[in-house]
Amino acid sequence: MAKTGSNKNTKNKSKHSKLMGRKKNKIREKGQAHKERLNALKEQIKNKE
Repeated sequence: MAKTGSNKNTKNKSKHSKLMGRKKNKIREKGQAHKERLNALKEQIKNKE
C-alpha cells in the first residue's frame, strides 16, 4: 500500500537546495570580485607604463 500523509524528505531537500544555492552564489560572487580586482590592477599597471 502507498504511504499516506506528507511526502518524505521534501522539506529537507528544499532547505538543502536553498542553502547550497546560497553557498554557490557566494563562491561565484567572490570569484567575480577577485577577477574585477585583478583587472583593475592590470589597468593601473598598464596606465603607469
